Amino acid sequence: MKDIRLGIPRRAAGRARVGLVAVAVVTLIAACTGADEDDEGEAGESPAADGTASAGDKWCSDVSIAAFPGGGQGTPFTNNVYNGYRAAEEDLGPEVTYYFSDWNVETMVAQFREALALDPDGMSVMGHPGDAAMDPLIDEAYEADTQVTVVNVELPEALAAHAAEGLGYVGAPNYAAGKRLAEEAVERSGAQAGEKAFVWGLLAEAGRGERTRGIVEGFEEAGLEVVYQEIDPATNADAQAGTPTFTGVIAANPDVSIVVTDHGALTSTAETYATAAGLAPGDVYFAGFDLGPATVDAIKSGFLNLVIDQQPFLQGYLPILQICLTQVYGFSGLYVDTAGSFVDADNVDFVEPLAREEIR
Repeated sequence: MKDIRLGIPRRAAGRARVGLVAVAVVTLIAACTGADEDDEGEAGESPAADGTASAGDKWCSDVSIAAFPGGGQGTPFTNNVYNGYRAAEEDLGPEVTYYFSDWNVETMVAQFREALALDPDGMSVMGHPGDAAMDPLIDEAYEADTQVTVVNVELPEALAAHAAEGLGYVGAPNYAAGKRLAEEAVERSGAQAGEKAFVWGLLAEAGRGERTRGIVEGFEEAGLEVVYQEIDPATNADAQAGTPTFTGVIAANPDVSIVVTDHGALTSTAETYATAAGLAPGDVYFAGFDLGPATVDAIKSGFLNLVIDQQPFLQGYLPILQICLTQVYGFSGLYVDTAGSFVDADNVDFVEPLAREEIR
């Protein structure tokens, strides 16, 4: 659905934004309330007899989208993002093609080119490769009249350049989220200056590494000694592969008091890591990112103490909505921080059912 903004060229869209917003608001209100001009339903086609709507009835059904869920198909976190994408696809009606990358930044870049060659209306991409690698590709996409929006890792330069054309961000502000988790872990664990914190993260990745940097600097500002380990590509793709690495670090640093895994799949493997290293619940204060069935189990068993919930389902649902809003109504990019809550033993029962459905 390229150039659908009431016939207005992309560069001229700003001059008509007020009018477009008014039209969009009226249309959205009508869609949400079911309001129409008469009893015959002239504001939109009637639903099927069973109360469901076909794809043709949905307001975004003419839009094609390439969507990047992140890691490997069926893996923790990635599956939550994918479920969000699929829910938005079902609700709104666009045609969506999916690209799984095993969190490999080179693969993400190659798949961006592959997806762009198919000339989609929009692309929802992970920002892990960083501005330097992604921005030329995003510029190329906009030159081809393909909208891009970003998930999970910010691309601030791309956002500044293309926000008016629909480039938004859905995810955590990475540095701030990392630092917030470190500060919360220090406060809740009672760790004192001079104690050791093991951080297993992705400092080497441009953009994505900002969250790890926030963790490290949060601990250092609290006076803790940081033992740092980069997540290798094999562990990045399959968290179980990192078990020997974890046990080795703990064996070399038996006085570690806090562990932070800066990766949702690694966090969900906390109980496996701790057990393999001979740690009992409470031997270290274990913190990390993101929910999932195994993460819930690790919290309930006492091996995992704290996670910051990025709500990855929203990182799938909202980018599809963003692209639809821009393609159909001309809205500019939205910035949504999804990392607003902590989960621990006190509140895990509340989110457990949704975590097991891979929604939270």
